[in-house]
Amino acid sequence: MTFGDKLIQFYKKLPPKVNIPKSFEWIDPFTNPETVQCMETFYKKYYDSSHQRTGIFGINPGRFGAGVTGVPFTDPKILEEKCGIKNNFHKRHELSAIFIYDWIQQYGSIESFYQSFFISSLCPLGFLTKGINCNYYDDKQLQKKVKPYIIQSMWKQIELGLNRKIAYSLGKGKNYQFFKSINDEEGFFDELVALPHPRWIMQYRRKSKDEILENMLDKLVLSQ
Repeated sequence: MTFGDKLIQFYKKLPPKVNIPKSFEWIDPFTNPETVQCMETFYKKYYDSSHQRTGIFGINPGRFGAGVTGVPFTDPKILEEKCGIKNNFHKRHELSAIFIYDWIQQYGSIESFYQSFFISSLCPLGFLTKGINCNYYDDKQLQKKVKPYIIQSMWKQIELGLNRKIAYSLGKGKNYQFFKSINDEEGFFDELVALPHPRWIMQYRRKSKDEILENMLDKLVLSQ
């Protein structure tokens, strides 16, 4: 099986969703047949080989990006215009997706990037509270409830064929701190490297975007 075939099976057979506090609800895009179709097309197109990839892990999907397309940090507009996968979703951009694909283009090309790296999230499904995106770490009880789910999902992703010498955290704050804590417990990877989160860059450091992109490209060399 190719890396892409394994990825498709991973997303189709995610661990059963655990009970979470009543003020939160899961974002599960894979209940939508078009999302599943787009996800399958994407992974068959860009992960059609069986060699090892290095993991880059965000927080959890949001409702305008992976929460729609099923592909981490890939919104419907980018999925169609840059990845060449037509879809009927509302064509709106998501800030993090814009930055990620600028980063990918700076690396070389979408094809070459995904031949070396796998972008995912610590929690493969997202969360809403009162209809608004939230992160697994925004509430202590939510984080406690989903921690076993995240650990189980991480082991399943490692089994896809990930490089266990190094992995990257998109988020230098709470996402990295949590990632480091479970990595210390479970021994997923030998080294974790913290990168700034794309949304934080686009909201608060956009004037420094080019410099940050260059620095993040330099960090990817560590995986070679």
